[in-house]
Parts: sequence; structure tokens; C-alpha cells
Amino acid sequence: MTRFCIRALAAGLLLSAGTLAAVSADEGGVRDKLWRIVTTCLGPEDAGYCRRCDSPRIDTACPHSGRCEDTTEVWRETNEFVAIRDIKMCSCPAGFVHGLALPRARVKGIEASPLADGIWAFAWAVAREKIADEATIALVVNSVRRRSQDQLHVHLVRLRDDARQNFTGRIASVSRLDAVWSAARQLTANQPPLKDYNVLVASDLKGGFKVLVESNERSLERTYTQRTCR
Repeated sequence: MTRFCIRALAAGLLLSAGTLAAVSADEGGVRDKLWRIVTTCLGPEDAGYCRRCDSPRIDTACPHSGRCEDTTEVWRETNEFVAIRDIKMCSCPAGFVHGLALPRARVKGIEASPLADGIWAFAWAVAREKIADEATIALVVNSVRRRSQDQLHVHLVRLRDDARQNFTGRIASVSRLDAVWSAARQLTANQPPLKDYNVLVASDLKGGFKVLVESNERSLERTYTQRTCR
């Protein structure tokens, strides 16, 4: 084997090792950040809280970098769910809203079964506290392909100004938020069936709520909502 081949083989092995390390770090360190917040950052009264939580609540005395991105701002808690500020709000002007509603139990994502019906009403109630115009509220759950975190989370955001007139995909009307998951399952069972999908919930201006379901080919969050302030 020539020196060139040996060097190429060595470089390839190093690259493969680096790729594996990156995948491992992503799966074990980045994609579980929300789950780590749920399990280690919600109870500041627990012994060793500041040592275990790497994104401490802003209402604690734990030392941190001072960066918004390194803290957790809790908006509301129940025994089942918690709502927090999304880091996309950091460095944004007052009035911009992007929150997350999460189950306190381990639920990987939209593909899990069963899914708690109550998370939608919880998320909507929190969104109404943050967004004055109810007609502009959007709640979104991303598909397996589109999400970046492996703990179920509902995005609390505003609709884009032109969102309603451009709604496409599979749409159903429900009178209650506890019927959202059921409506989404029925929509995804239509032909052709969808195995991986996104869900968006907005108010129906005639009463009740609209449930939009679309395949994972595009993100409903990106398409229809003001997900960032930039």
C-alpha cells in the first residue's frame, strides 16, 4: 500500500470517528435538553439543584453565565405540564412571544401513544396570558423529522399576518381542545395515510378551533407562524 493510500485511510478513519462523536453528542446532549430541564430544573428546592441543573430557573440564586439562553423561565406549572420561555425569545424585543408547553412525564414526541389530550388546553391558556389577540395564537407540534428535541413540546407562537388565508393541507374543526389529538389521528388516516406529520391549532373565527395536519415535507411552524423575531 502506498503512503498516499495509508494517509487517505487514516484521514477517513479520523473523519468517521469525528462523525460518530458528533452524532453521539447530538443524541445524548442536544436532543434531550428539554427533558433535562423537565427532570432537573423545575424544583429549585431540591438538594443539589444548582449542581444538577445546567439551565437554572431565573428566580433562583444559582450561578450562571448571565446569558438568557442559559436559564429557564417558567410561565406556568401543573402536576402534568409546564410552560417555559423558548430560547428564541432571547435578545428579542418586548412583545415577541415564543413559549413551549411540555408534559412532565417522559413523552418522546408526536409518535408516542397515548398522548395527553390536556396539553392543548394547558398550552392555549398560557398563550392567552401572553398574546392579547386570541385570533393570532398558534399552537404547533413538529413532526419527528422536523423537531430538534426528543421530548414532546407544543410551540406557543403568533400566526403570520397572512397565515389564515394560506392554510392548506388537511383541516378539521373541533369545538374543544381535548379533541385535537383525535382529530389529527383521523386526518392522518385519510388517503394517503401520514405516518409522520405536523399539527397546528388556531382558533376558528366562527367558534371552536381549527386543526391543521400536514406531512413532514415542510414545517407548519416555519410556514405559518412568527417563530423568530429576526
